[in-house]
Amino acid sequence: MTLVLAGARLPGSPAVVDVTVRDGLIAGIAPSGRPIPPDAERIDLDGRWLLPGLWDQHVHFTQWAQTARRLDVSHAASAAEAAALVRSRAEADPGTDVLVGFGFHDALWRAHPTRELLDVAAGDRPVVLIAGDLHCSWLNTAAFERFAPGAEGALLREDESFALTSRLTPSDAATLDKWAAEAAERAAERGVVGIVELEYGWNLDVWTRRMASGARSLRVEFGVYRDRIADAVALGLRTGGAVDGTDGLLTMGPFKVISDGSLNTRTALCRHPYPDGGHGVANLTPAELLADLRFAADNGIEPAVHAIGDEANRLALDAFEALDAGGRIEHAQLIDPADIPRFAALRVVASVQPEHAMDDRDVADRLWAGRTGDAFPLASLLAAGARLAFGSDAPVAPLDPWAAIASAVGRTRDGREPWHPEQRIPAEAALTASTRSRVAVGEPADLAVVEADPLAASPEELRGMRVSATMLQGRLTHDALS
Repeated sequence: MTLVLAGARLPGSPAVVDVTVRDGLIAGIAPSGRPIPPDAERIDLDGRWLLPGLWDQHVHFTQWAQTARRLDVSHAASAAEAAALVRSRAEADPGTDVLVGFGFHDALWRAHPTRELLDVAAGDRPVVLIAGDLHCSWLNTAAFERFAPGAEGALLREDESFALTSRLTPSDAATLDKWAAEAAERAAERGVVGIVELEYGWNLDVWTRRMASGARSLRVEFGVYRDRIADAVALGLRTGGAVDGTDGLLTMGPFKVISDGSLNTRTALCRHPYPDGGHGVANLTPAELLADLRFAADNGIEPAVHAIGDEANRLALDAFEALDAGGRIEHAQLIDPADIPRFAALRVVASVQPEHAMDDRDVADRLWAGRTGDAFPLASLLAAGARLAFGSDAPVAPLDPWAAIASAVGRTRDGREPWHPEQRIPAEAALTASTRSRVAVGEPADLAVVEADPLAASPEELRGMRVSATMLQGRLTHDALS
């Protein structure tokens, strides 16, 4: 089938063009108004802007699909407020199943979370509240008895929390797949054509099953962790390699190593101490980190290192320097200025989530006081020649590339003054960091149609950008043109 997208405008250009799509590729671009082939289907864009489809290059998709079904505690300003939300949900929806909530941020709370607060709120019903950064979980006594008997305190952090959250999914794959399909539809409504899937677990089987059942609205690059990297190698999986039977939509992605923790949980590894005197955590020794990265690179799998604190970023860059094979650093939130040029020099992609800067600005001002000029340094990375790749880390932030683009361009949200405006970047650079292709002949027909020129829009307009259509491999996955 041949399609002609008639009357399109390209960002930054006054010209109006017709774009021909054939066999999933862009086959031609010509001035608008010329006759179209008699066998072609015409789709009138009426002067709307046509741009490459957007990518979210760091998601936990299954957790994102579940988030809408979980109790939202993201706006709780204290442990007591979060417990009150639990009480209300337990009273409105009684039962014995685990009550799961998501999104709390305790770094700015005056009082620490306790088991007793949740015990009073929900009694013997197990309660698990997952922190907004995914690195911590708050449990009541009943939940500890079920999931972590013998543990002390009220919180599980890092690996213990990751292990718990992976168990809090519906038992049947059909339910999860239904929720994932709905989440994929919402992503297409925002112009998304692809994701880098970094969900914990064995994503090959999950996404092969979903695509076999008809989930064909997203390209998916699936990552692996330490516990399954040997399995990926044994199967001959290589980064960029397509999985049979998925029409090229499912490909092998990176190998991810979590080298430190997070800011809100105070486990991001930093050179300077937090107010409580700690420096965060290192999950691996430098030798272990290098060995892991080398094993992946030697077997054709791109290494990606989760590093948030400045010390974690330095150690990750040291490992990449010894490896000399390129790769990715996920998050790169706090970076010593001396390490900024190393990203480009070592061919390390800065896989960053600009919306986190807006979520974390108040926490960073407190926990990284005096150093926030080095936090989320997008303009500095760009000026030093680093390649930026934008994502959301959903469910930590919503799976919406327009939010990431707006935060990168404006460094503001909710009407607040820009936070470190010197780190704002141009809209063109932000759009490039959110796409994988171009509107050019021979490129994939993975496209988005929007109602405003993103290169001329304000940060507020970018955040609310209306997407009229999304196309993947020449197929409409979202259509609101009429």
